[in-house]
Amino acid sequence: MEANQTWNHHVVKKGNKSLVLDKIKNNSPISRASVASQTGLNKGTVSSLVNDLLEEHLIYESGPGESSGGRRPVMLLFNEKAGYSIGIDLGVNYLLGVLTDLKGNIYEEKEITFKNLSYKEMEEQLFNAIDFLISSAPSSPHGIIGIGVGVPGIVDKNGNVLLAPNLNWKNVNLKATLHTKYNLPIIIENEANAGAYGEKEFGAGKDFDNVIYVSAGVGIGVGLILNGSLYKGSNGFSGELGHMTIQANGSRCRCGNEGCWELYASEQALIHKAETLDIPLSTYKEVDLESLLILAENGNKDVITLFEQTGDYLGIGINNIINIFNPQQVIIGNRLAFSKKWLEEPLNNRIASQALWFQQNDLQIDFSELSTRSTALGVAAFSIESFLSDSIQQNGDF
Repeated sequence: MEANQTWNHHVVKKGNKSLVLDKIKNNSPISRASVASQTGLNKGTVSSLVNDLLEEHLIYESGPGESSGGRRPVMLLFNEKAGYSIGIDLGVNYLLGVLTDLKGNIYEEKEITFKNLSYKEMEEQLFNAIDFLISSAPSSPHGIIGIGVGVPGIVDKNGNVLLAPNLNWKNVNLKATLHTKYNLPIIIENEANAGAYGEKEFGAGKDFDNVIYVSAGVGIGVGLILNGSLYKGSNGFSGELGHMTIQANGSRCRCGNEGCWELYASEQALIHKAETLDIPLSTYKEVDLESLLILAENGNKDVITLFEQTGDYLGIGINNIINIFNPQQVIIGNRLAFSKKWLEEPLNNRIASQALWFQQNDLQIDFSELSTRSTALGVAAFSIESFLSDSIQQNGDF
């Protein structure tokens, strides 16, 4: 074989193997004959590729399935327990880590809350969470296949955190630090991008191809699913819509801009406003989202008004996003989604009164189905995809 033919054969085999694995993963249990007919590949090719995947423990065989006349076929199933992925949502005031199988099912999770940590202190919390999740993983053929971390900031294509204003981080190479410590594949991603992907794969966005995910936490980030794919922009910096100006000559933001959306519609904004009010906090240590939620549940009108104002400000920014992207769905996630009860009506009222009428046709506004797990599940899914892709490339020889 000439080199060019050899290369083409390798690429074709790799593509076919990926096709077969995807078909089994998404249609378990399925017979070899069904894989062949649904992919258009001949039975010999499918049989060879299935044998490879069986050897790599990525699939397994089960007892005979339904017969359509003749011998009952052996069924193929995706082996989601072949390895485990770790996904971490690294927030400003919390860390949420999940250990998932290769289908995104959560086996273990770890949540830590904190305040005003230095980089080194946060790194220590991150290591503690990862160590716990690694030690919690069941034994499997491939072990821990990778670690993904979602960070509230601008992340370049190489996984460097260029700027995370609410963490006071600038030019942090978290990927290298984690790789050195754990010697595993590491993915660092913007938390809103990861959250959007988590919702698309596992949550409220499963049925839509144009989804805007608004991560409303201490700051605000936005993840964009456009035409079924995560849109990251030319350098990976898309979605910094928490820093669009909604108030001319407004307050100064940590990013250096004035009047940013997150100064009015975030968890941080809600708490700053609450601190100016005479709120009865004798039973709580401090003003935080949890204490404000309890006060609102107990009928405190001042706090309920604060939540409603925050919902209105969320609506202002979301209205701008709707007019730019014309999405089918907007999902509000992260910690502020816990206050859906008081945010939803003012948010929807703002959009109903301001969004252009034709933008409102077929538009759905939802709150996250995954609670605060969207980002952690999203980065875990990125690691799984990377692992499966690498497995096929490394073992795609002939």
